Amino acid sequence: MTEEKKTKIDLAEKHYRQKKYREAIVLCEEIHKEYPEDESALLILSWAYYDSGEVGQAEKYLHILLERELKRRVFTGFAFDELVRIYNQQKDFQKLTEICGRAVAAQPEDVGLLTELGNAYLKSGKPEKACAIYEKLVEAENDNPVYYCYWGEALFAAGRSKESEEAYRQAGEIDSGQADRYYFKIAVLFQQAGNYKEAERLLNKCIAADSSNPLYYCSLGDNLVSLGQIRKALQAYEKAVQCDHSRAGAYYNRLGHSLMKIGNFAQAVEAFEAAINYEPVGPYYLSLAAAYKEMGLMEKAESIIRGLGKIK
Repeated sequence: MTEEKKTKIDLAEKHYRQKKYREAIVLCEEIHKEYPEDESALLILSWAYYDSGEVGQAEKYLHILLERELKRRVFTGFAFDELVRIYNQQKDFQKLTEICGRAVAAQPEDVGLLTELGNAYLKSGKPEKACAIYEKLVEAENDNPVYYCYWGEALFAAGRSKESEEAYRQAGEIDSGQADRYYFKIAVLFQQAGNYKEAERLLNKCIAADSSNPLYYCSLGDNLVSLGQIRKALQAYEKAVQCDHSRAGAYYNRLGHSLMKIGNFAQAVEAFEAAINYEPVGPYYLSLAAAYKEMGLMEKAESIIRGLGKIK
C-alpha cells in the first residue's frame, strides 16, 4: 500500500468514526476509482452508505466484495456476514437464500455456511429444503446435538412431527445428561402449533427427567390452561413455586397472563393477587388492573393505577 493511499484510507476511517458519512463516502469513492483492487475502501464505503441510510448502495459494494470472497480458496466471509445481517434485518429471505446458496456452492464443505443456508430456507418457508441441508449436517457430524435440533425444527415445520421428535430424542441421547432440554424444545414447538396434548406428554417427560426445574411446571401449567384444565394448571404452578420460592411472584404473574389469554379474568385476578403477595412490584399491579378492566371493573382498575405512585 502506497503512503498516499494509506493516508486517504486512514482519513476515510476517521470520517466514518466521526459519523461524517458523506465525507467518508466521497473519499472512498475516489480511492476505489483510483485503486479498484483495494478492499478496505470498499468495506468503509459499505458501512458509510449503510449507516447513512443508503442500504442499496451498501449492498452494491458488499456484493463486489462477496464476488471476490467467493473466488478465494480460503473463504473470509466479511461481506457475506454483513449481507446476511442486512437481509435478516430486512426479512428479505429470498436474497438471503440466494447468497447463502452461492456461498455453499463455492465452499460446499463449510458447515457454518450450510447452517446459514438451512436457516435461510427455514425462514423463507421452504422447510423441506432446510431438512435436506440439516440432514447433510447430521451425516457430517453425527455426534453434534445442535445439528439434530436444527433438523428437528425443520422436520416439524415440514409437518413431519414424528421424525422431528426422533431427531430431538437423538440429540438427547448424544447429550444424555440434559435429555430433558431436547424434549422441552419439541414440546414448545407443539405448544406453538396448538397441539397441547402432545406438548403435555413431552412436558411430563421433561419433568420425569428433571423434577426440580420450575420452567417445566410453568410450561405445563400454561399448557393445561390452554386445555381448560385449570385445577391441574394451578397445581403445576404450585410445584414451580415449591421448586423456586424466590421467583413465586413471577410465576403467578405468568399464570395470570395465561388465564387472561383464555378469558378467565376472575382467576387471573387471583393469580395476580398471589404474585403481589409474594412480590408487590409495579408490573404485577398493572397486570391486576388490566384484569379488572377486562371484567368491566374500571373503578378498581383505576384505583390500583392511582396507587402505583406509593409503590417503591
